[in-house]
Amino acid sequence: MLESSIIEARIPTQDLDRARAWYADKLGLQPTEEREGGLRYEGRSGVFCLFASAGASDGSFTQLGFYVDDIDATVAELKRRGVVFEEYPGCVDSIMYVEGNYPSKGSGERAAWFRDSEGNMLGVAQVLK
Repeated sequence: MLESSIIEARIPTQDLDRARAWYADKLGLQPTEEREGGLRYEGRSGVFCLFASAGASDGSFTQLGFYVDDIDATVAELKRRGVVFEEYPGCVDSIMYVEGNYPSKGSGERAAWFRDSEGNMLGVAQVLK
């Protein structure tokens, strides 16, 4: 029934204006569409929306991931913009090697995690072939 549906991620915000500014300043993203209480962002492949919400994630898990071609350059640029990365055991320069992956994606990945202005956990990763 849903296998042919379009899938979008939804990320809660307690302050939509603050989140909009953070996503623009820190990630360089601008919404492609707006409505009252919501912002829609489109990437090369994939869509996510920020929405005003009284609820919040506890931030203990990755809610949204960005796959990039060069994680070292991406992390360096995000740090330059003021993004603060989570540091876990095994991280080198905020980046962790994650063994294994879905076989269609590759053999593993290098990944890093950070929180947005609302406490949502986001990640960046580079697939290893």
